[in-house]
Amino acid sequence: MNRLAYALALFFTVLTAAFLAVPALMSMLAGVTQIYARGIASGLTIDWILEVWRLYADTIGRSIAIAMMTLVVTLLVGIPLAYAFVVRPSALTRALNELMTLPLAVPGLAVALAMLQLYGNIDWFRRSSLFIVAGHVIFTLPFMVRAVASTLGAIDIRTLEEGAASLGAGPLRRFLDVVIPAAMPGVLAGSLMVVTLSIGEFNLTWMLHTPLTKTLPVGLADSYASMRLEIASAYTLVFFIMIVPLLVAMQLVARSKSRKGMSA
Repeated sequence: MNRLAYALALFFTVLTAAFLAVPALMSMLAGVTQIYARGIASGLTIDWILEVWRLYADTIGRSIAIAMMTLVVTLLVGIPLAYAFVVRPSALTRALNELMTLPLAVPGLAVALAMLQLYGNIDWFRRSSLFIVAGHVIFTLPFMVRAVASTLGAIDIRTLEEGAASLGAGPLRRFLDVVIPAAMPGVLAGSLMVVTLSIGEFNLTWMLHTPLTKTLPVGLADSYASMRLEIASAYTLVFFIMIVPLLVAMQLVARSKSRKGMSA
């Protein structure tokens, strides 16, 4: 019975992985074929990749820069917020917690429209990538706060702080030397989620971007709408080549940090 259950679980796992991976692999393969309609028989080429790089190279660097800026802001804001939610629970913090998750309950287009109505008249801000960063922070901040708060809530952070205070540590020293190291697993998990969501976010970014502030997903949609299918597929391949190593590296860092924390 156990073997049958294992075999069924393995079958459905492989089937699900194939369902998700095969279309992406076919799209990437189309990006290196001469003519998509003829397939591999038409020959392989990197011309389409070079064309994508010529047309959309700026969107790659901009997406990574926006994701990193979003991560910095969510770390600076999210860790103290999560600490307050766990250590200083009150009606105000509960209200803030519920209010913070509101952007997740409404479509990204509605959030972007609200931002345009509030800040659209500030020309330098509207034309800057910082406008997109602000939108991404609103969208990703709840994920950082929830990840850190769940980690702090699983340990007796108050006792740890009291022990540090008894040794003469002030509030800032306790926060830097006790709270942040204790919350590090949640910080790493939240960071991975924030970067992943920021790089792949489309709906909100599509409303907030200008022709000079396109990101990877927006450029991908633009290539699908206005270019040959081979170029759009090559864009997908470039997307994977640039983003997957970044996400894998972040996961390896998170895994090594968690192992060090367990050994300590």
